[in-house]
Amino acid sequence: MQLYIDTANLDEIKEAHDLGVLDGVTTNPTLIAREGVDYGKRLAEICEVVKGPVSAEVIALDAAGMIEEGVQRAEIAENIVVKLPCTVDGLKACKSLTDRDIRTNLTLCFQPLQALMVAKAGAFLVSPFIGRIDDIGEDGMDLIHRIRAIYDNYGFETKILAASIRHPKHMLDCALAGADVATVPFKVIAQFMQHPLTDKGLDAFLADYQKTFGR
Repeated sequence: MQLYIDTANLDEIKEAHDLGVLDGVTTNPTLIAREGVDYGKRLAEICEVVKGPVSAEVIALDAAGMIEEGVQRAEIAENIVVKLPCTVDGLKACKSLTDRDIRTNLTLCFQPLQALMVAKAGAFLVSPFIGRIDDIGEDGMDLIHRIRAIYDNYGFETKILAASIRHPKHMLDCALAGADVATVPFKVIAQFMQHPLTDKGLDAFLADYQKTFGR
């Protein structure tokens, strides 16, 4: 399972990269806006740090605009993946960009048929938003299971990128469900190696050592 970080903050990306387990980055217009930096400049900076896939979301809503913007984003670096919405125009843009050998990430996926259609159009990634589905009283993990079953049934190569991950249990459930990738905020990544019994055990080991050796 691959791990991406969901941020446009360069310090967070560098810190996650230093862990040695980071496979890629996802961004979106909201995350870029928080940074107050030029979108293209920040994408280039991210691609200097992370050599894995870096998702760059388009702003346009029509297919022609998405394609034009996607081609421009793809020129920033070889590891750019153009991020498109799961809409009719996004589907058209996905097919056109795929035919140009430009990888795409179809985002804001909330139901299995969206995932089926974008896989048929050649999407590199599909991003189901599990946390936002949970927010409306439904089960986000059920969507991951359904997409996994559809893709396995027909041998689609599109990778399932679990997005809108809010806590470590989301990550665990995605790993058990067979998601190919998860994109996670830094504050959640930081929790993955935490457990009170680990801390308690280390304290006990150190105390025992100090009793014997006095240091």
